[in-house]
Amino acid sequence: MTQYLRIDGLLAFLLASLLLCGSSARAQPVVHDDENLAPHRPEAWAMNYVAASSLMTAFGATPALAAWRWGVALDLGYIPRLSESQQRVGFNGIKQEDLNRSPVFGRLRLILGLPGEFVAELGYTPPLSIDGTQPLDLVALSIGRRLFETDSFTLSMQVFGQHGRAQGDITCPARIAGIPDRDQNPFNCMAPSNDHIKLNYYGLELTSAWTAESWHAHASVGVVRTEFAVQVDAFTNVHDRSLLVSRGSLPFATVGASKDLDAQWNVGLEVLYVPLRVQREPGAPTQDDSLTSVRLQLLYRFD
Repeated sequence: MTQYLRIDGLLAFLLASLLLCGSSARAQPVVHDDENLAPHRPEAWAMNYVAASSLMTAFGATPALAAWRWGVALDLGYIPRLSESQQRVGFNGIKQEDLNRSPVFGRLRLILGLPGEFVAELGYTPPLSIDGTQPLDLVALSIGRRLFETDSFTLSMQVFGQHGRAQGDITCPARIAGIPDRDQNPFNCMAPSNDHIKLNYYGLELTSAWTAESWHAHASVGVVRTEFAVQVDAFTNVHDRSLLVSRGSLPFATVGASKDLDAQWNVGLEVLYVPLRVQREPGAPTQDDSLTSVRLQLLYRFD
């Protein structure tokens, strides 16, 4: 009988604890402080800076592929590390966010020749988790064509776009969540956040390319229409479910070179420049804080 009483008492305690936790979770107010951000707001700058590293540039002249011939490529791009002051973007430049997660952005490309000398490229970023961040359903697509060419010069154009998102504990990093020390955890993060950023864009790129035997050089300019958004999901003193939207246009430029190793393999390097401006404090003048990223590509063409 005593054993049954102990078991019943334990079950009652567990049930009461679950009910108490459920009541506390339901009682915590949910905040939807949604905003359409001005282009130079620190939060918008951070979205543009991070997302610009994912631009699927042409990486040279549109390939000369006959219809239904194909190739594959691997892209790797360096994401420059941000300083503490650059990461202070939350709440219009007050709160520091944990933005230095992955030093690289990667993408696999499938390249397919189409009738009419068009070339389609499908890009996919695998959902690999790096330091608590992970891309989700991140897919890019481009259609390109050579507009003019001679033996040594090519002018190409592509239209391209990307759709997908990434997730991570950015607003409330796991490393500080639950720490009572307000110096380390000034916004009282109670648990790791599960924030999502939409990385949608579409645009146009014009590429000039030069060839000398097995070497190729290129320079391009382009612009994308951005439709970025961050869905915050953080538990602090409230359950923050704010949606921050940033829409606008991003111009960009690239210069690069590649070398044919043989008839199938090509390796290339490119520098991507995206001009960005930011207003770090309300009322302060805007300042230049652009993205410069070095990228590598390994390409294989199938016979």
